[in-house]
Amino acid sequence: MCQVEEDYQHALGRADLPSASKKCVKCKEASAAVVIRAGDRYCRSCFQEFFIHKFRAVLGKTRVIFPGEKVLLAVSGGPSSCSMLRQVQEGLSHTAHKKLRFSPGLVYIDEGGAVGQSAEERRRTVAELQVVFRATGFPFHVVPLEQVLDLPASVVVPGASPSERPASAYKAAVDRFIQSDSSTRRTAPEETTAPDVQESHTHTLQRLIGSVKTLTARDDLLATLRQHLLVHTARSEGYSKLMLGDNCTRLAVKLLSSISLGRGAQLAQDTGFSDSRYGDVTSVRPMRDYSAKEIAFYNHMFSVPSVVTPGLDTKLQADFPSTVSTIYRTSEKLQTAARSSSAAHLSDRCLLCMCSLDTAAEKVSAFQATLISEQLSQTKSPAAPLNPGPRSAAPSGPSCCAAGAEDCGRAAGGGSCCSSAKEPQTGDLRSLLCYSCQLTVRDMSSVEHLPQYILSEAQRRQRRSQMREEITEFLLDDGDDGDEGD
Repeated sequence: MCQVEEDYQHALGRADLPSASKKCVKCKEASAAVVIRAGDRYCRSCFQEFFIHKFRAVLGKTRVIFPGEKVLLAVSGGPSSCSMLRQVQEGLSHTAHKKLRFSPGLVYIDEGGAVGQSAEERRRTVAELQVVFRATGFPFHVVPLEQVLDLPASVVVPGASPSERPASAYKAAVDRFIQSDSSTRRTAPEETTAPDVQESHTHTLQRLIGSVKTLTARDDLLATLRQHLLVHTARSEGYSKLMLGDNCTRLAVKLLSSISLGRGAQLAQDTGFSDSRYGDVTSVRPMRDYSAKEIAFYNHMFSVPSVVTPGLDTKLQADFPSTVSTIYRTSEKLQTAARSSSAAHLSDRCLLCMCSLDTAAEKVSAFQATLISEQLSQTKSPAAPLNPGPRSAAPSGPSCCAAGAEDCGRAAGGGSCCSSAKEPQTGDLRSLLCYSCQLTVRDMSSVEHLPQYILSEAQRRQRRSQMREEITEFLLDDGDDGDEGD
């Protein structure tokens, strides 16, 4: 405690600030050129070696990417993804000490239409990135975000997951790769330029983004659509891995924001090194051990080109290395329960983010209390049911089957009575979403602005759920199979 009469005349001690004039902590000879954290001082050569080693070590330690596998690098033009591209370039060079053994490709999602860029600004940004991409010699694809409006419904359906390989399979794959001498093969780089975007598609995309009221939900929806387009591009071009440029700082921010949005059950997939929620395409984050400060130093010292692209929310953030590192290390300890088959549990997955549903809670739970509180605080309307439960009440009037109508939903679409002609409402969609995606959809003015592939998959799941309820009394339980022959 501070005292009123305490003497403060003596000299106060002063901590020594890190100085770049001190020696490198690794070689102990050259003067430090960069200070990452207090006590972590590196000269230019040692810092480059440290940066490269960390990238290749995380890929070698996890052994998620097998030799010869096709990997699609998602490059946005920012410092982190461009630094990732440089690491892949150097790892595939003939002079690399521990050479990378996969086949890379590049993809850039042009989001200019969503953020209000003009056509000339979008062409200029694409032209700058094409110069960077052509210099690598890798095949690349430029995809406008407007293409998300024409995606098939299979995007939100998990593909067949590859069978789990034994530990010895990786070494065997390395031996086969070396014997085939694949490193000497050179193919002409292929490029897919951005197609001409129709102005009507851009307006539709802007209406979709503009239909979301809050900036948080808008950014979350944009990230979901971007991920859908990346997965579709990887599947269409034959890539089994998708490499993202998320760094430690971004993942720490994402972890806190995901907890605030109620995505605690999905943190392991949202921030972990690998994410296999889509089955046949696995996302990896090799830059997750790098802070934004490290990446900025490396790009500046070794002239890594980057292209600044505006986003929905471009803000400056103070850098707190200790806080970011602590939060990031927390995300490393998160795990998720593995499922035996992704296709068999499709009904248990969120329609948007493809994570496991976290809404199957008991009646006496915080989630159900939140739903009841929300239900009581809103005004019910017959035209737009606000009940977030799995199904709205049946209409009070006579059905089309009771009236003897010939255009019944059963006859028209092969589904149950009046089910196929029913337009999706907000309450209907929310039963197919996790809690966080429910918040995003709740902030939308109308779900009709969602892409058609999402609405089509929602109707398909609802019809299957209703059909299962109709025949549930004829289905056998898992424990009833062996009771018949006794």
